[in-house]
Order: sequence, then C-alpha cells, then structure tokens
Amino acid sequence: MRLFRKRHDEEQVDMNQRSPELGLKLKDLAVLHQLMQSGAKLTEPRHVVYYSYASSEDVAQAMKHEAEGKGYEVAIRDPLPEFPGQWSVVCETHGVTSPDFVRDADDFFQGLADRHAAEYDGWEASV
Repeated sequence: MRLFRKRHDEEQVDMNQRSPELGLKLKDLAVLHQLMQSGAKLTEPRHVVYYSYASSEDVAQAMKHEAEGKGYEVAIRDPLPEFPGQWSVVCETHGVTSPDFVRDADDFFQGLADRHAAEYDGWEASV
C-alpha cells in the first residue's frame, strides 16, 4: 500500500497556503523548520525581523508609523540602485516564535502591505 503519491515536477506548491492544523502559511512553517534544524528552541525569545517594500517614501513612513504603533522598531532604507522606487521597511522585535506569534505577525504585516499597496516579503529570526 502506497502512503504518498509521487508529485509531478510541474506541480507548484503555494507557499502562502495555510496549514489546516496550525493556520500558518507554508512559508512560515519552512522558516520555523529551518530555525529548528539550526538548533533553535522555539519556546525561547529571539530577535525577529520583517521585510516589506513600499513604492514611495511617504508610503514607507505611513507603514513605519503603523508598525511602531504595534511596538515594532522600524527602519526605512532608501531604494537600491537596481530597485529604484522601492523603499525597504524593516521591522524588528523580540518574541517567542510560537504558532500564534508567527500567525498574528504574518497577518499584521500582510495586512499592512495590502493597506498601503506595498509588498510583504517575509521574516527571519535569530537562532
């Protein structure tokens, strides 16, 4: 009896799809998996950084104001020469990367990007 069917190479996995058990996006589960493989204990607080991109400095400032209101430390970085018109909005905090923390933060940053017609790129955390 076969437990898993063979995936065809042309099938794409939507990393923004949520797991039915935890409600986390698959891309967030992948980050948590990488942290655990690197020896991180997910029950301990760690430095977490979120990356978004705004189409103007004014939009970046509005996003900064909103994220600071949620307790994040925020830095706006000027566009790189190869990405003109794309201001980086880098938000940092410390927290325990529990499923609730990850899901709530992801929902906040995706909503922030959506409200400002910006792009939410994802997050990383220290081990």
